Amino acid sequence: MLSARILAGAPLALVILSLSGCSFLWSCTDTTAERGEAGVRVQVENTYGQLLGVTAEVVDWRLEPHPQVPSRGDQVYFRFRFDGADEYSGPAVDACAVDKKRVVLGCQTVYSSRAFGPADDSLTGDDWFTVEHPEQVAGVLLIPNDQSYDGRTCEEDIKDGGGMHPPEPPSRGDQL
Repeated sequence: MLSARILAGAPLALVILSLSGCSFLWSCTDTTAERGEAGVRVQVENTYGQLLGVTAEVVDWRLEPHPQVPSRGDQVYFRFRFDGADEYSGPAVDACAVDKKRVVLGCQTVYSSRAFGPADDSLTGDDWFTVEHPEQVAGVLLIPNDQSYDGRTCEEDIKDGGGMHPPEPPSRGDQL
């Protein structure tokens, strides 16, 4: 008789535990998007590979000392442009300095919201980054994957986390 009562109450106990947020009943999977093809001009894509209607472009780049810290020697100065981005909620892409073989020397994320410029070119911004061997820089490339939003992982939130995440930024030595 006691075991019948326990069996009858088990489903109710599982329902209560699941509604309370206990995680042993949740299934969660994290997936990482494939890195898109890097280029000077790219069509920005979401984590599912769908185009966002935004073009990101490296307008120009050069090596020169940063005006605030000239003692650090040459750094990569580059200008970028986002066409089609919303002023407040636009995408972000990784910008990478590469050598002649497209080996990454350094990267950083640039946000379309930082693209500000003179009134005649308000979609253009600029930024700096340091690389260990600036004399090896042959260009600056953009990676088309939108980095502006990366949801919670399963490890962070097994109930509401998971899903598709943007690829990790390239590391020094990766080939694009």
